[in-house]
Amino acid sequence: QVQLVESGGGLVQPGGSLRLSCAASGSIFSIYGMGWYRQPPGKQRELVAAISSGHTTDYADSVKGRFTISRDNAKNTVNLQMNSLKPEDTAVYYCTAQIVAMRGAYALDYWGQGTQVTVSS
Repeated sequence: QVQLVESGGGLVQPGGSLRLSCAASGSIFSIYGMGWYRQPPGKQRELVAAISSGHTTDYADSVKGRFTISRDNAKNTVNLQMNSLKPEDTAVYYCTAQIVAMRGAYALDYWGQGTQVTVSS
């Protein structure tokens, strides 16, 4: 069974920084894309950043230049460094990954449980 566990959320003042981490564990043969989504209060879930197995990255326009996504393929982890945080970044942040559990299997999408990020003075 595959699990994604996030850490690093919390309360931060505007202009501050936070680093989110996500570790995949369990039966893992390979991991394709990994990424972070967020769901602000009362709004739909949206893509924040994504990274391929080859480290190609993509960002939502609202976070470009402020957030950086990275991954460690050896450790099955993905991180999101968030700088210059704004109140509108307040949301529950979810880690996601496309994981092949065993050789010959299809890749499935897995999600973490979410971690709260609150940007407020």
